[in-house]
Amino acid sequence: MPSNQAIAVNPSLLAWARAESGYALDRVAKRLQVNEERVAAWEAGERQPTLRQVENLARFFHRPLSVFFMPRPPQLPPLATEYRRLPDVEPGQESPELRLALRQMLTRRENALNLMGELGEAIPEFSLRAHLQGSPIEVGQRLRQATGVDVATQLGWANEYEAWREWRAAVEQMGVLVFQFAKVSLGEVRGLALLRTPMPVAAVNGKEIPEARAFTLCHEVVHLMLAASNEEVSAAREQRRGNEWLDVERFAEVAASHALVPENALRDMIGQLGLQRAEWSIENVRRIAKKFRLTPLATATRLRESDFMTWAQYNQWRDQWQAYVAALPPRSGGFATPMEKAVNRAGRPFAQLVLEALSANRITSVDASRYLDLKFEHFDKLRAHLATGPGDMSSDE
Repeated sequence: MPSNQAIAVNPSLLAWARAESGYALDRVAKRLQVNEERVAAWEAGERQPTLRQVENLARFFHRPLSVFFMPRPPQLPPLATEYRRLPDVEPGQESPELRLALRQMLTRRENALNLMGELGEAIPEFSLRAHLQGSPIEVGQRLRQATGVDVATQLGWANEYEAWREWRAAVEQMGVLVFQFAKVSLGEVRGLALLRTPMPVAAVNGKEIPEARAFTLCHEVVHLMLAASNEEVSAAREQRRGNEWLDVERFAEVAASHALVPENALRDMIGQLGLQRAEWSIENVRRIAKKFRLTPLATATRLRESDFMTWAQYNQWRDQWQAYVAALPPRSGGFATPMEKAVNRAGRPFAQLVLEALSANRITSVDASRYLDLKFEHFDKLRAHLATGPGDMSSDE
């Protein structure tokens, strides 16, 4: 069939695919270089798109071409039933970029479970729990203990990339899938948790700088701990609003900060640097942050938690820091190879699982490429990459 010939598709599927992907008419029209009235006519069944236009729609919506010829739209649960409530995201109003990232991560988790079943591997259990009536400091201490990371090791990491890689690996060994997602604005979401079990997901926005990712990751793991105790539910079911919900976020923030910087380690470091009576200038906070491989803002939050800063001092410092950051030139994310991007997105355990299934002839090379979103020609380099274990280099994937 010529690509410019009109083709009969199910118009209700066109409307469904657009709505499910979160796109307004104008964005679809702009992508296909037609006017909005044309797209509306397709969805109403008043006109038919060409084969080339349908192919472009399939690519834009990340759907198989066959979906537009189904008799009725598939019945899918709302995405908001999958993730924890996010501070700046209204359930059902997620951006198209976030909706795509959520779909991809949910599919990746299902693939991981299926591959483990095919290979006869035991599915690890995430056993950490937290309760809101308990102490967030104690929750942070238990999370730190579960990571198996001691302070001496943390202080010995060479750079922020090594720190992120080690924190990520520590969480992955707890029975949590750690993903990075791309192309989503940091203003919309920095991290999220998918609450399905077994093997829940903690995900970090790849736009986060490496120093910020560990705090975001631990923050999401605390939410998983709360969900495991039925203290949190999905965004679609969450009833808390306003300050009541902010108390949950605050709990996770405090617990994450204590997991990353234990109390004794913080006090020892302040003493070693001679900062007991120092003013908390940007430079002095940065000195501590560099030792623990965290952002200065996360470090200031931790100082506030142990009363080294009052709330007034912290708010003043944060204002100064935000002004300082706003004046800095944009930070380069560095270069990442296709293999590094694949591992950054999916995590080393998932990439290794795919290679293991491929070697055992449980999946085809086409399946493996699709699971990792990586061309098969790169798989030999992927094996070498996993064997040498370099740090993450990409800021966006």
